[in-house]
Amino acid sequence: MINPVALTIGPLSIRWYGVIMAVAFATAITLAYRRAKRNNINPDHILNMAVLIIPAAIIGARLYYVIFSWDLYRGNPLSALAIWHGGLAIHGGILGGLLAGFFYVRRHNLSPWLIADIAAPSLILGQAIGRWGNFINQEAHGGIVSEQFISHFPAFIKNQMFIDGNYYHPAFLYESFWDLIVFLLLYFYWPHKKATGEVAFLYLILYSAGRFCVESIRTDSLMLGPLKMAQVVSLLLMIIGLTGILLLRRGGKKKETRIGVSKKQ
Repeated sequence: MINPVALTIGPLSIRWYGVIMAVAFATAITLAYRRAKRNNINPDHILNMAVLIIPAAIIGARLYYVIFSWDLYRGNPLSALAIWHGGLAIHGGILGGLLAGFFYVRRHNLSPWLIADIAAPSLILGQAIGRWGNFINQEAHGGIVSEQFISHFPAFIKNQMFIDGNYYHPAFLYESFWDLIVFLLLYFYWPHKKATGEVAFLYLILYSAGRFCVESIRTDSLMLGPLKMAQVVSLLLMIIGLTGILLLRRGGKKKETRIGVSKKQ
């Protein structure tokens, strides 16, 4: 098992989970910063938004997780503050970050759809990196598997997935790999997008499709009655994404039609 503590300085322990999350945020911000410059947006806006979005995303992710796992914290509510032990729900983080980002965009009169397009590839790349924090904490895994099955993976993954006498599906790895694929698709699709906002909606569709599948094998899912909350939200986000792309493209066609008519006149 990998020691979850990366470094100890006196009484201060720096955990790998926090280090990995910091790397995820830094990578996402750097990518968005460069994309903003290419699209004639002052990249300082990215840094300023990050100051708001990062804490909002962490708070949203933790609140979401605690709300749907309240039985774990009922006896000791203060333990809900110990985010270094894991327990951040990405859907809550997206919601918290979205609210903070929308506040900033409205206040500074920026294009919300363009900012969303810039943020989408950065967000999914950050998610791909962040899943390795779950790996260190031995969470976000799937059900029990045989040693023969897990032996197909590198030894360090096999060893870390040995928990309480059993081997488990490295579900974190499946999602991280899928997120990386989605990042590449969004990154290379950007020059071919037909409308501003399309990349963001495509992110919702692709990420949610992968998350829905991975969630089916996870054993630590947040539940909404008999339903897995992440699957419910994923379905909703896919519908929003598909609807959004259809509306954007329909709006673009109407605009082209109006331009064509005015030229003929």
